[in-house]
Amino acid sequence: MRGFARVSVAVPPVAVAAPAPNALGIAALWARAHDEGAAVVVFPELALPAYTARDLFFDRTLQQACDDALAELVRRSIDLAPLALVGTLLPTATGLYNVAIAVQRGRILGVVPKQYLPNYREFEEKRWFREGRELASGATCRIAGVDDVPFGGDLLFCARGQPDLVVGVEVCEDLWVQVPPSSRLCGAGASVIANLSASNFTVGKADLRRLLAQAQSDRCKAAYLYVAAGPGESSTDLAFDADAFVCENGALLAESQRFCRDSQLVTVDVDVEQLARERLVSSSFGDCAQQHPVAARRIAFDAAPAPGLRRAVAPHPFIPRDAKTLATRAWEIFEIQTNALATRMQALQSPSSSSPSSSSPSSSSSGASAGFSPRLVLGVSGGLDSTHVALVAASALDLCGRPRSELVAVTMPGFGTSSTTKDNATALAESLGATVRTIAIGELSRIALSAIGHPAATATTSVDELVERVRADRRLGDPTLENVQARLRTLVLMTVANQTGGLVVGTGDLSEKALGWSTYSGDHISMYDVNAGVPKTLIQFVIRWVANERVTTWAGDASRGDAERLRTTLFSILDTPISPELLPTDADGRIAHLTEAAIGPYELHDFYLFHLVRHGRTPTRILDLALHAFGDRYALDEHKKWLRLFLTRFFAHQFKRSCTADAPKVGMVALSPRGDWRMPSDAKVGEWLASVDGYTPST
Repeated sequence: MRGFARVSVAVPPVAVAAPAPNALGIAALWARAHDEGAAVVVFPELALPAYTARDLFFDRTLQQACDDALAELVRRSIDLAPLALVGTLLPTATGLYNVAIAVQRGRILGVVPKQYLPNYREFEEKRWFREGRELASGATCRIAGVDDVPFGGDLLFCARGQPDLVVGVEVCEDLWVQVPPSSRLCGAGASVIANLSASNFTVGKADLRRLLAQAQSDRCKAAYLYVAAGPGESSTDLAFDADAFVCENGALLAESQRFCRDSQLVTVDVDVEQLARERLVSSSFGDCAQQHPVAARRIAFDAAPAPGLRRAVAPHPFIPRDAKTLATRAWEIFEIQTNALATRMQALQSPSSSSPSSSSPSSSSSGASAGFSPRLVLGVSGGLDSTHVALVAASALDLCGRPRSELVAVTMPGFGTSSTTKDNATALAESLGATVRTIAIGELSRIALSAIGHPAATATTSVDELVERVRADRRLGDPTLENVQARLRTLVLMTVANQTGGLVVGTGDLSEKALGWSTYSGDHISMYDVNAGVPKTLIQFVIRWVANERVTTWAGDASRGDAERLRTTLFSILDTPISPELLPTDADGRIAHLTEAAIGPYELHDFYLFHLVRHGRTPTRILDLALHAFGDRYALDEHKKWLRLFLTRFFAHQFKRSCTADAPKVGMVALSPRGDWRMPSDAKVGEWLASVDGYTPST
């Protein structure tokens, strides 16, 4: 697939001091990597002689056998496309080297020596080998009958046909030092690091290997291919676990079965195009590369993108796949929001503070005074977002040691409010111990519509008559009728904040910010916006986590009965269709104004948002990944339709994000104009839409 490079890590069985049969095992896995479309395949350190041959390394018989076995591998590779990195030893006039040999299609492209030799505890490599760091720049060697082969730690293998695929090599211990060679190789352009390792196993060492490799792949904005020795290495003093894995930008993509006695090949696609972008947006990466330059020798090899995609693509990228991580993530999100809101409240408690809702220094209706402590004012609708904020607000009050009665929860039924959502909103607020106020906005909205001459309302039209008119003629339910309600709700909340000395807490989530699915100067604005960093798909899981994990012990001063009422209410809210409820219900009182029917599934929009903002992917790549992630759930035409709508709205509604309220950053994707996303409000979306329209699936 476009932008990806297929790579393999291979663990063949090994026989100690038997290069010829070891070469056969390597050749078999190399052929499998070829059949699977890999561009690169990595074998263990000293895979030809075996890492545990020890003093036999000095024996000319073994040295010659390794040279002959390598020559045979080179001959066998004529029809094999992957660049193979094979571990062996190299005798020279000045001593032995522990090396990785780069071979493709019958050619030895280069030889990379191990830079750092461990000589502590069970390791004694300086007994046999010399360090590659001592080699002069531009060194060459003779191996397998080939003269003048590039030899050194300064080699980069660059793929023709895939410009973002550049391979650097280090050997085992090189990863474990303070400044691994791969750090400088990546600064010189390597996007993939291959580590040929032997690495005997001791308890807990597999976790440490992953920690090191994942951290290195993250700081280097690279893929890291690690292979340790497999079955057959000598058990005289050590054990080996056949550990092999691939990391990318801090994440573990794929791994072998440890302690397996059979040969293993692990193949996965790494996103080299994305790695290139990560380096572009991380200014410190370039700064560090410039400070530590490497005069690398670049050696070309042939590689083409493989068909299909050999990796999982999460359809819900904001949601961790395993339950334990999801629970941890929900806790972290909730704590970020709670602590951020508590900090904002405490900042307003200083003796010199004024109420955030004061209209002037002399305002007497704001409740401002020395030691002012703002109440929290929140519009509760019975929907997901306001429910989530109500939970955060109650927790923030607990954290500040203040009664939950200082959460003023305002229900504001309008033209489309259903009895279910109204009852849920009231039950939620009461079970949390909040102060509940109901302020209907139907009549206020009718007066405003009548004043501007809207066809749904006249000076004598009642609210019930207006609702019936719109129910009979849905064309009357236009944006004017919808938005007057949203703006009046904000007016009511701001006015209540003036009256009570309160802080209006916003409810709009990250998905709505991206789509502009809010009314400008209505629900678009607040005094503090705790949900702005949390996407819609994730909010549902956080609410469910609170219901399952927190309610019984966290219901504040509420009785056990109130805790059960809160849990029941939360699950009812989770089962309610997503709607702004600005248009009348149907004749049976059911919600008729369904958000996802109007703008498309939130799971798609969150997927598009994640890949556009977090990874800067083009529409072409987003569609490639979406088809892979969602499979048959959505047809290509549906993806193109909803991605087109997402991009159009994302560009068109930047002006709302440009003047949004303060909000805490929660995850890696954020749209604050003061932080992560700085975009002109009048940018044109034409090029992106043309890319969607011209899309053809990647092969």
